[in-house]
Amino acid sequence: MAEIEDLKEIRNLMEKSSRFLSLSGLSGIIAGITALLGAAYAWWFISQLGMMTIFVNPIIVLFADALIVFVIALFAGIFFSWRKAVKQGVQFWCKTSKRLLINFLIPLVSGGIFCLFLIYHGYYLMIIPATLIFYGLALVNASKFTYADTYYFGLSEIILGLLASFFNGYGIWFWGIGFGVLHILYGIVIYFKYDYGVTNK
Repeated sequence: MAEIEDLKEIRNLMEKSSRFLSLSGLSGIIAGITALLGAAYAWWFISQLGMMTIFVNPIIVLFADALIVFVIALFAGIFFSWRKAVKQGVQFWCKTSKRLLINFLIPLVSGGIFCLFLIYHGYYLMIIPATLIFYGLALVNASKFTYADTYYFGLSEIILGLLASFFNGYGIWFWGIGFGVLHILYGIVIYFKYDYGVTNK
């Protein structure tokens, strides 16, 4: 029995050294709520488009909406994950978290540049599917450095993005589900699976 416990302890130590386990479920929930609010505003804006196009450029407004959602989600992710790391007594900015960030940003930045090309060439209907697919690829790529649940979250985003490419008229709904509902569900799973005992100490 002692040998089994020793093996479990060694495995836990190896996992902690190779994976960033301070990712917070609360950040996912906040990101999801913010995304739903952003999607609701985008839907309202598009419904009013006929009256507003003489005053504003709709692409700029929608881009600004998405950017605000991204910035809020980013800062929520950093803050809540940093707070969890402090409670765990581990270093937030370490070799593993750097690997996680790099592997996450490579597909994400590539997707962002690709979306700019879509805007430049006027393929606006493909922007939402592209954001979902590249975000899913970023999650899958980063999942080997954090919780395994992130892998399945990423796959869900990719599948949703592929579906959105077939149903262009429902892009806002797919965006709300992908960045809003799925984020909230993922955040809840992470919180109760990994955070609850830490954040309530």
